Amino acid sequence: MLRGLYDWTMNLAGHRHALAALALVSFIESSVFPIPPDILIIPMVLAAREKAWRIALVCTIASVLGGLAGYGIGYSLYETVGKPLLDFYGYGDKFAQFQGYYHEWGAWIVGGAGLTPFPYKVITIASGVADLDLIVFTVASLLSRGLRFFIVAGLLWYFGEPIRIFIEKNLGLLASAFFVLLFGGFVLIKFLL
Repeated sequence: MLRGLYDWTMNLAGHRHALAALALVSFIESSVFPIPPDILIIPMVLAAREKAWRIALVCTIASVLGGLAGYGIGYSLYETVGKPLLDFYGYGDKFAQFQGYYHEWGAWIVGGAGLTPFPYKVITIASGVADLDLIVFTVASLLSRGLRFFIVAGLLWYFGEPIRIFIEKNLGLLASAFFVLLFGGFVLIKFLL
């Protein structure tokens, strides 16, 4: 099954609408979807190394736009859904303290989440809830997401075929590591928030 999914993804990577699919995945991953766009970036760059920089750029722009959508979700739903729940459970004061920390360290929080496997959508929504300055949020998102996607694309562009061979030989192990990191990110959220 894993091999079939890998082959399907590699075929999608070479499709004429692959950039549009990548943009869609990158956009929704930043606000609601749990699977990072790296699952498309990797095969897309390996399938067409000469497009590595365009792939990274499309992924970055779509991810930041999706992050702004996530910010909007947090910002617009806090008053109607979030605040009444926090007040009901007696966490209103603690959330005010959290907002203070978030305003002080928000750029670093957004930057850290944008670079790592930490679920970025959680930070985009939390940024909206905490009313983090939108310019700070956008710049931190643009820098961190851009850095992440351009590093991935650059490494794949530079090393190319040896990485593809490595991935194909170690597909099961790499998939397991990916899901452990993804699950670990969600567990980390539980302990941090």
